[in-house]
Amino acid sequence: MNTILRLPPLLLWACLAVLTSCASLKKYDAKDRAWALPEIEAFEVLDSTTDYPDDAILFVGSSSIRLWKSLEKDMAPYPVIQRGYGGAHFRDMVFFTERILADHKLSMVVCFVANDIRGSSQDGTPKEVLRLFKNFVEQVREKHPTLPILQISVTPTLSRWEHWTEIKKLNELIKAHCEKTDNLFFVDTTPTFLNAEGQPKPEWFIKDQLHLNAKGYEVWNSLIRPEIERVKALE
Repeated sequence: MNTILRLPPLLLWACLAVLTSCASLKKYDAKDRAWALPEIEAFEVLDSTTDYPDDAILFVGSSSIRLWKSLEKDMAPYPVIQRGYGGAHFRDMVFFTERILADHKLSMVVCFVANDIRGSSQDGTPKEVLRLFKNFVEQVREKHPTLPILQISVTPTLSRWEHWTEIKKLNELIKAHCEKTDNLFFVDTTPTFLNAEGQPKPEWFIKDQLHLNAKGYEVWNSLIRPEIERVKALE
C-alpha cells in the first residue's frame, strides 16, 4: 500500500478504483454466470470471422438487444455490432465486457440490461446494480476513454410490474449518474411506454409481456435513434 500511495494522484485514483471494483465483484460466483459462456464464445467466433467497420456502434446487453431483428436497418447508415445475450444481468456482463468489446474500434456503445431486478432471489438492490453499471462503464473506459456510452432505461413491463418501484429507483440512479458524467447519456423510454393510467402498454409486447413486438421495436427505435444522432452531432 505504501508503494501505491507514492503514485501520482490521478494514477492513484485509478488504482484504487480498480481495487475497489475487484473487491465488489468477488461476491459473484463464477458458476452463476457459466450459463452465458456459450453466447460469449459465439460472439468471439463472429469477431474472428467477420470484418466490422472501425466506426461501428456496439449494441450490448440482454435479450431485447439480441432480438432486435431490424437493428441493422433501423440504424442505417450507421454500422452496428449486435451483442445481446438472453437473460443478461450487469452482475454477469461485467465479467464479459472485455471479451465483448474485443479489439473493435467503435464510435459508440449502446447498452440495455433489464434483468438485475425481476423478482429473483439473486436480485440486487438499485444501489448494488448502480455499482455494477459503474463497473461496466469503467471497463469500457479502460479501452475507450472518451467513447460515448448510451444507457437505455429499463422498460416498464406488465410481467415485472410488481417490481416496478425498485426498477424505477434503479432508472433514476443511473440517470442521475449519467447526467453528471462526461460522455455518458441516458435514454429514458419510460414515459412513452406508459399509458394514460400509468400502466405499461400491453400492445407493444409479445405474449410474455416482457419482450417487444414489431411495433414495440418501432417505438423503441424512435426514442433511441434520435439520441444517437444527437450525441454524434456533439462530436
